[in-house]
Amino acid sequence: MIIKDELAEHRDPVRELHIAAFPDDTEANLVDRLRADSDAVISLVACDRSRVIGHVLFSVMSAPFRALALAPVAVAQSHRCKGVAASLINDGIARARNEGWEGILVVGEPAYYSRFGFSMEAAQGFASPYAGPYFMLLDLTEGDLAGKSGDVQHAPAFAALG
Repeated sequence: MIIKDELAEHRDPVRELHIAAFPDDTEANLVDRLRADSDAVISLVACDRSRVIGHVLFSVMSAPFRALALAPVAVAQSHRCKGVAASLINDGIARARNEGWEGILVVGEPAYYSRFGFSMEAAQGFASPYAGPYFMLLDLTEGDLAGKSGDVQHAPAFAALG
């Protein structure tokens, strides 16, 4: 498996991957809209030979710090539970850290995302339509975000999710 930046040639396979991974085309449409709006910051694919088997997208957020949102992530059924998603997420986090982003927010299962350092407690001071038990923050500043608060907004494409 090789993880690399998503290229134009990956767009159709990435769309097909999201459609296969989720109940409908909502996530695939979200990816398309984030790209079209230039809000996609980090978009990585996992490839097995020339086949796209995984994808993760990090998009810009409006926040009182340099923030990204992690969503969506998808892995081909045949490659699930083999570390593909974890590798994509870890590579995306490393890239975000290297590019000077201060935090990453995710709405997801705490038991899964906490292994990457995401924390519900770290996100508690931030107001969002997604705030709640699945709203988590990964502080990339080694604690500089502790005690900060304010409004955080996902890219406009997320509004279509309802």
